[in-house]
Amino acid sequence: MIHSRIAGTGSYLPEKILTNADLEKMVDTSDEWIRSRTGIERRHIAVDGQTTVDLAEQAARRAIEAAGITPAEVDFIAFGTTTPDLVFPNCGVLLQQRLGCRGVPAFSVETACAGFMYALSIADKYVRCGEAKRALVIGAETLSRMTDWSDRGTAVLFADGAGAVVLEPSAAPGVLSTHLHADGVYKDLLYCGSGVSRGFEPKLVITMSGNEVFKIAVTKLGQAVDEALAANGLTKEALDWLVPHQANIRIIQAMARRLDMPMEKVIVTVQEHGNTSAASVPLALDVAVRDGRIKRGELLLLEAFGGGFTWGSALVRY
Repeated sequence: MIHSRIAGTGSYLPEKILTNADLEKMVDTSDEWIRSRTGIERRHIAVDGQTTVDLAEQAARRAIEAAGITPAEVDFIAFGTTTPDLVFPNCGVLLQQRLGCRGVPAFSVETACAGFMYALSIADKYVRCGEAKRALVIGAETLSRMTDWSDRGTAVLFADGAGAVVLEPSAAPGVLSTHLHADGVYKDLLYCGSGVSRGFEPKLVITMSGNEVFKIAVTKLGQAVDEALAANGLTKEALDWLVPHQANIRIIQAMARRLDMPMEKVIVTVQEHGNTSAASVPLALDVAVRDGRIKRGELLLLEAFGGGFTWGSALVRY
């Protein structure tokens, strides 16, 4: 039986940094207010002219290098994003052109903060069925392009970045299972209210009901975590690391409590990265792989929750 495993990880953050002190000059907020409610201290922001695919290319090349392959060997691209460069071609195709792996399937997945989880699940299936040998999975965002910088409820949260992994076939299980869900009944709690068919009116900005989102996110993610463990006949004690979506520190802490995991076993980057949506899980994963915390053979639980609502989890033997 063919399985998929993570052969390499990569990430990239824009050089421009926006601190809480900077935000104090832009909106009615304070460093203490932001830290206490979100855990965020700073976030990276793309400069003028820097696009989602620009960030993704850097992350992808680093993941490809870490996997020990060349860009030409990539034969499948799944790209999670809510902030595409163009309406079409999609970001997967734009990235493909830059990498030079012509003719292979390349597409984008638009499921907000759960975009990487959806893309990972799809790529895993293609590797498992033998239709892909080297699958590149990306989560990348330039959320600063659709942030209302006068709204302190959202301006303090969102940021830009990219993360990527390369999947390859393996005789031993790497990605043990993935679990995806969505429920459009909650669409009015976290959304962007404009788009192509609406003529981009009203303005392209994120609208969020923070307290309601928090409650539902904790519940749904908890269920997804339980589902992943049950599907593999494992208990929470088997986990080595939790790699969560970096939405805010309170949700991360709630998930750690549910798993009875000390925060030392939770990968937390929200203080440095903010909420980078689809990029946050692969970004956090790459940080922990490269600093040596996550080691080969360890069991990881990945999870993310996004507007729509969409959510998903994955159990991964790294």
